[in-house]
Amino acid sequence: MTRTLQTTSVGSFPKPPHLIRARARFRRNEITAEELRQAERQATLDVIRLQEELGIDILVHGEMERGDMVAYFAENWNGFALSLPVRSYGNRYYHKPVVEGPISFKGAPGLTVPAWQTAQALTNKPLKGMLTGPYTICDWSFNDYYPDRRSLVLELAHMVHEEAMALAQSGATHIQIDEPAISTRPRELDLAIEAMAIVTRDLPAHTISHICYGDFETIYPALLDLPVDQLDLEATNGHFHLLDVLASTPWPSHKELALGVVDVHSHRMESVDEVKAGILRALEIIPPQLLFIDPDCGLKTRTWDEAVGKLRVMTQAVQAVRDETGLD
Repeated sequence: MTRTLQTTSVGSFPKPPHLIRARARFRRNEITAEELRQAERQATLDVIRLQEELGIDILVHGEMERGDMVAYFAENWNGFALSLPVRSYGNRYYHKPVVEGPISFKGAPGLTVPAWQTAQALTNKPLKGMLTGPYTICDWSFNDYYPDRRSLVLELAHMVHEEAMALAQSGATHIQIDEPAISTRPRELDLAIEAMAIVTRDLPAHTISHICYGDFETIYPALLDLPVDQLDLEATNGHFHLLDVLASTPWPSHKELALGVVDVHSHRMESVDEVKAGILRALEIIPPQLLFIDPDCGLKTRTWDEAVGKLRVMTQAVQAVRDETGLD
């Protein structure tokens, strides 16, 4: 029997110092591509071992091969160029992609498969395949080729669908399609839903979509129409106001919720008691068999020690709730 309140993580982990050094050396042509891959594999092993040590139920590989969640795909697909650095938030910058021609694969789909296979071979626990959704790739890129946003989003949706199918055919049973941009443009929610229907069509895997830091009051409950098995939403950064929004409509029995219970954009370490309180509030409106627990977002903005600390607090709080409520 599958236990309730399963734990997971959203996707990215901080790059360890040895990998940061390896990437810098690779850019200076001081090491080979294979030596860089070896550093990425060691970092991935560290991520897997940490999650197993903490008792996390559904694992991620940490995305050690990726710099940015959108630029990673743009760098490896035809039709994209990269702009000069653009500020994303705080003092963090990324090379915003520019769509300058028809988009297509460089070879066969399956860009994300090798990293997933490497990581899944390191653990017996389920490991999510990680993709960025078509709406977010469009929204976080400059479009200098397609006639409008809808044309680009739907073209991207077909490509992301092929990537998802490649992951599923390789054995991935859980596939996450990140769509953080959905919550920032409420008027285009219908387009995002249409695109996700293309991505998940006939996909033989449990599907998840992570969405964060936006106008949930405007897009809920229409967000429930997003065709995935699980919505993964942040709550801690907004002081769990999300739960008040969700309480406005009965939660559907066919949809899971992964709830973010630690803030990945704060150095502050939450206490077990405050995380436990957030989970107990969520259980007032979400049936325990539908509730999963994870951080608000990817952990790559934290130090390694902060990431470990936040995940440890999260798992301890989940166990405390299980003990207090009698949940398995």
